[in-house]
Amino acid sequence: MTGAREDALTAWLRSVSRKPEAPAPVWTCRVYKVEPSPMKTTWYCPLDLSTVSEEEEDGILYTVVVKQQHGSPTSPLSPRFRSRCVKAGTEEKLVLHLLHAFSMSDSSFVSIFLSTYRSFTTTERVLGVLADRLEHPPGESKRTQTRQAFNKAVCTLFSTWLTEYPEDFRLLGDPSCLLRVAPLLPGDPAGADLRERILRVAEELSERALLSDPPRDRGFSVSSTGDRTLFDARLVLGFCADVIAEQLTKIETELFLQLVPYHCLGSLWSQRDKKGHEGQCWSVRETVRQFNRLANAVSASCLWRTDLRSQQRARLLEKWISVAEACRARKNFSSLYAIVSALQSNPLHRLRRTWQETDREAVKRYEELSSIFSEQDNYSQSRELLKEEGTSKFANLDSKSSAQGTVPYLGIFLTDLTMLDTAVKDKLENGYINFDKRRREFEVLAQIRLLQSSCKNCSFTSDEAFLQWYLGVPTLSEEESYRLSNQIEVPCEPSPARSVNPTVVVTQCPSMHFAVSNPALEPEGIFDFPSPVNQLLSKLARHMKSPSVSCLDVDSSPPVPADPTPSALTPSTPVKSHRRSVSCGNNPTSNNQGSAPDMRIIRIGMDLQDGNLYRSILVTSNDKTPSVIRSALEKHNQDGREASKYELIQLLPEGKELTIPATGNVFYAMTSSSVDFLLRRRKGSPPAGSPSIGTETSASATFPRAKTKAHRLVRTLF
Repeated sequence: MTGAREDALTAWLRSVSRKPEAPAPVWTCRVYKVEPSPMKTTWYCPLDLSTVSEEEEDGILYTVVVKQQHGSPTSPLSPRFRSRCVKAGTEEKLVLHLLHAFSMSDSSFVSIFLSTYRSFTTTERVLGVLADRLEHPPGESKRTQTRQAFNKAVCTLFSTWLTEYPEDFRLLGDPSCLLRVAPLLPGDPAGADLRERILRVAEELSERALLSDPPRDRGFSVSSTGDRTLFDARLVLGFCADVIAEQLTKIETELFLQLVPYHCLGSLWSQRDKKGHEGQCWSVRETVRQFNRLANAVSASCLWRTDLRSQQRARLLEKWISVAEACRARKNFSSLYAIVSALQSNPLHRLRRTWQETDREAVKRYEELSSIFSEQDNYSQSRELLKEEGTSKFANLDSKSSAQGTVPYLGIFLTDLTMLDTAVKDKLENGYINFDKRRREFEVLAQIRLLQSSCKNCSFTSDEAFLQWYLGVPTLSEEESYRLSNQIEVPCEPSPARSVNPTVVVTQCPSMHFAVSNPALEPEGIFDFPSPVNQLLSKLARHMKSPSVSCLDVDSSPPVPADPTPSALTPSTPVKSHRRSVSCGNNPTSNNQGSAPDMRIIRIGMDLQDGNLYRSILVTSNDKTPSVIRSALEKHNQDGREASKYELIQLLPEGKELTIPATGNVFYAMTSSSVDFLLRRRKGSPPAGSPSIGTETSASATFPRAKTKAHRLVRTLF
């Protein structure tokens, strides 16, 4: 820097020191030497004097950011810009803040609240708090400026709520809360319109109550109606791959457009199998069913005819590989992943002779498509594609593709939201609801809504012939699929080697809490949003590989003898088993080399009357068995005081079990081969820590489900 600039900098610093009475924040001036020169030295002084603090006011904790406007070095300090946003608060104060957010320039609060409030309260409760406030509006008369601003905020809030989330009102069991709110709305034209809309909904609820018709979620459903005896698997060869891909994309797009984003929240998705919540998250369930239906169609078409020669069956594999390519061109990642996962399933994967007869170029293309959904670095390649093509009109391919919306693999978002729900606390130490957590969840939901907007203008033509064949595909059970596969090629024959690596979910997170609290991490995620949620997920992704809605179980059967003859495919890898719908990555872990981790996420299931459920638990190196059992019972809505009546069992491969010592350290007592545990009522006093081999251990649920049976077979279902 020249001498003149140094003089200007000195004068500016002196002007700052002459105003000690100004309430300026504490700041530091860092001086960096850039590149030495024999003639002069250049110096830089950053002028960002922003400070971040917290303020608590009337039951709400705010994050306050004060930024100093940049001015010339010789001028006095420019005016400061001060903004604040809600960090946490009580339930009542957060609801009331909906009416004050607009005047405080916190416009995002309403959108975040309406997207996530079901995680900590109910629609009836929110309407009740708002009605109490509407009964005592501010301002002495209707003409005061305060009252007019209040009325405007009320109309804006209810208009947004009714437009974007109408199901919140239609799913109410009792219309009384709506009948209470309606007459309290402002009397201007905007308020009158809202009053009419609310009264129409209340009338519908009243009619439903008189007819004894309970509220239920409406969902899109495609059910199989075919006769098994009439099913001909080879008919799929008569349809063009582009036609099949278009029909699948049509179904997936319709499902994705009707997806309710907040159904993906980890706190809601984890309760979907609880008794009384059978209809919860219906839009996600429909997506899961379609994924499972397509994976079943791929498997059934290739396995149904056991009398086909290997060359004929290879043509079926090539057809589905071509369909997967066409789905990729249409940016239909959901159907693409369903087809790929079906081809990777154990009953199809083990057909050595069929894969050897498959065209080499087709196998190469299949392996390239499989790499898109590699679990490495938490689906980093799939996320990169969503970032590049999420809102673009065309797929990033050399071949010409039609303009299309993007249908993502929903499991990626469910993974992110499940990780957030597990890693971030719902409440602060003072009992305030952690609204920062809802803000992070909203950023993931906003990405879903952005992708939905790209699909709204898509148009398709129906092909009734294919849909008739698709709906006529019989549903094969796990045992049926494997039995047909064994009839095609007997089990003693060696399985072919595939290049796709088996899925191993790493759930060791030594730096999880640091990731939650450190806002200075590099932003990585589905989109390049420099937001706290992507910073958190980026950090977690370095330690977790979690496919969420579905995940592949590594086959725990004994290794197959190596084929002494050269194979037409790549070197052998462990055989994958089928997939079942599982809510978060919960498969065998792989220890990282180096320093030992100090925490881990495990899955604990228990037998309940309404089904076997899994819940994710964060275990640290300080947790003992009683505390882990108590936490698991509370997660399952059971009495934690009965922890002494249960024992903690680790479910190991090959149907084995490991009983965790009653007073031991769970983190160090567990093995690294599995993260699946089971709470079992004590029926005696087995030796602590001694492994016991069960004849058949099963832990299942609607979604998630992971079965441990004689052959550890699971279908390729989400």
